[in-house]
Formats: sequence, C-alpha cells, structure tokens
Amino acid sequence: MTALICGSFAYDNIMVFPGQFKNHILPEKVHILNVSFMVPELRREFGGCAGNIAYNLNLLDKHAALPMGTVGVDFDPYACWMDRNGVSRRHVTVMDGTFTAQAFITTDLDDNQITAFHPGAMEFSHHYRLPDMEGITIGMVSPDGREGMLQHANQFVEAGIPFIFDPGQGMPMFDGSSLTHFIDQAAWVTVNDYEWQLMQERTGLSPHDITERVKALIITRGGDGSVIYVQDKRYEIPAATPKAVEDPTGCGDAYRAGLLYGLLNELDWETTGRIASLLGAIKIESHGTQNHVFTLDEFRTRFKENFGYYF
Repeated sequence: MTALICGSFAYDNIMVFPGQFKNHILPEKVHILNVSFMVPELRREFGGCAGNIAYNLNLLDKHAALPMGTVGVDFDPYACWMDRNGVSRRHVTVMDGTFTAQAFITTDLDDNQITAFHPGAMEFSHHYRLPDMEGITIGMVSPDGREGMLQHANQFVEAGIPFIFDPGQGMPMFDGSSLTHFIDQAAWVTVNDYEWQLMQERTGLSPHDITERVKALIITRGGDGSVIYVQDKRYEIPAATPKAVEDPTGCGDAYRAGLLYGLLNELDWETTGRIASLLGAIKIESHGTQNHVFTLDEFRTRFKENFGYYF
C-alpha cells in the first residue's frame, strides 16, 4: 500500500545574522532601502513539502512513500540524499534549464526572518501527469505549482484515487471557488490554524460544511495539538512532548506523513492523530526538516510514553 505525494522539492538555504535587523534598517529610509547583512553561518537543508512528507513516511514504512515533483539541474545532491535514505525517486523529474525550488532565509538574533523564494522547476509540475496508479492507495496534493495542483487533483479524481488536499503555503494562489472545488474533489483536507482562517474566509464554509463533503477535516494548532472533524464528531488530539525544541520548520509536513501512515493502515482517528502529533514533535528536536531518525520500535516506545498505549 503506497501514497503518491504530489508537491515540491526545495533547497532551504538558512543564514543567521549575528545582530538585529532593526539596527540596520532606518524607518525613514525604507523607500530607498539598500542593506547588506554579513552572515557567517550558513547551512543548506533538503526540503519541499513532497520531499519532507516522503522522508517522514519512509521512517515509519520504507515502502509507503512515492513522492512526485519537478526539480532542476542542481538536484544531484538531493537525489543522493534520497537514495541514501531509501526514498523513491521514481516520479521525480529533472527539468532542463531550471534550478530546483529554493528558499533563502536570513534570521537575526530576535528570530525575525527575511525570506526570498525561487519556485524554479516547481512551476513546471503541471507538465507531468500522474503515473500508472496500480498499487497506489492514497494520493496527496500538497503545495506545488498552481497549475500542477489543479491538474493533479483532477487526475486523482479521474483515477478514482482518494486524496488529501493540503494547500499549505500555496493557499494564496487560490480564491474561494477554487478552494471549494478542491474540497469537493478531496477525501480529506488538512490545514494549520492560520490556513484554516484563510480557507474559512475565502470559502465561507464551516467545519460542519466541509465534513459534509469530505471524510475528515484536520486542523493543526502547534503546541495546542490538533483537532480532527468527521461527520457529527470532533476528536481533540493532544500534542506530543518533544525532548528539545530546536527548529519547528517542517513540523507540519511530518504531521501529514503521520496522517498518511494512519490512513494507509486503516487506523482509527485517535491513533492516527497521535502518530501524526508524535512525528511533528520528533521533527522539532532537530534542525532542518530531514535530519531526524528513528526506528519503528523506538517510535512505538515513545508513542506509549506519550499516550499510554501501543499502536
């Protein structure tokens, strides 16, 4: 049983400025802003929604994740990383003449961030149709190029494959009617609490309205856990306790991998939500989005420690 995860692959270039932006930006001069920050600390992480979700799902089940996306000519280091970690590249396509999507993030000592994002090859995701769906149980439409998200949702419907709609940071690309159409196509919808507010404002739909259209609506709330709405029922999922808080980036992608694992294994919603919660907590303990590791036995032990039972 496998999940086809459509979405982005990206390099996250993370820089730390050992000062405060506010001391170098003059408010009265922002109309002619021209600043440069010396950043002695730089690291490059492997990221992107499809890459992150597949990495996490692969930790739980080494045969479950099939990520799909378009990447650039600079993808070789990421490809080697995927191979080393046993994550499939069967549906990853290199686009000539483009770079892999990249984020350039500069953080100061007050945790303020200045980010530039280059979509690169991600913008060509609509050039590729979903593959032969034999053996694929569940799909996922996560942040990607706009046309790619629209077309892949349509193709999942045509193939009769139920999918999770995860708009994430792609939410601003869609108006209310487009979001409603995604919801009507999807089997499950997952958003964080901020994205939920945007979705509610743009579509005018309540949790009850959405659960009349899908099997479940999942809303994550950071340290406050998550809530899963199904028809006529609401499950409150507690947050798992991390051993340390190092970096929340990618926590949502880890959570979504837990949802896929629970759905693939036909687990109940209370257990599925708790698996997702624990995956997010484990991710928080490491810098970057794909640097945490564990065995399934270790994961089950931590699950018991957090929630009082084994799944």
